[in-house]
Amino acid sequence: MNKSSLKSERTELTSSNIGGRLALDFANAGSPRRPLSWEELILFLEATQVISPERSAVLLELPETDAVGAQGLLEQASALRGSLRQIFGGLVRRVAPGAESVEAINEVLRITEGHDELCGGAKGWRIEFVARESGLEWLLAAIARSAAEIVAEGAEARVRLCANAECGLFFYDDSRTKRRRWCSMAICGNRHKAAAFARKHAKGRG
Repeated sequence: MNKSSLKSERTELTSSNIGGRLALDFANAGSPRRPLSWEELILFLEATQVISPERSAVLLELPETDAVGAQGLLEQASALRGSLRQIFGGLVRRVAPGAESVEAINEVLRITEGHDELCGGAKGWRIEFVARESGLEWLLAAIARSAAEIVAEGAEARVRLCANAECGLFFYDDSRTKRRRWCSMAICGNRHKAAAFARKHAKGRG
């Protein structure tokens, strides 16, 4: 399978919440080789139901009405994602996160006071976070809370990295055997099985 196909599948997996935890899905969002774009950030928040489609539509226009505010949040979101990838990569190797990487989580938690509230929409009632302040940082609050919960699990956190070296997606292993290897059995798992099958038959013909 070529790299463009893998990239397309990786994007599909990320948007389908393959990580099993909001913070892991956010660590998987976009390309790890570049900062997040504003569209990737807002569409991720919509796809994971942190914000409603109506609020997403408004926020997508924000760079035109408040370029400074949007850029500030985008930089903070990209920095948070980088810290989460570092933290989760360490947890995969059973390495406890350091104070510097955890500070990115605490920074968001400190400035995002608010509460959950039921809000009506076209598809019925949904729980949304309502910030006490009017700043944009509240958009990252749920992600930071999710990350804090995983870090607080310590050595018990079952954070895994897909066994497909070309994939790189994180996921939370909630399987009964605690031996899940693939972000998605339907894609990376089946790709591995197909490759093993092809090698076996090629060897047999040889």
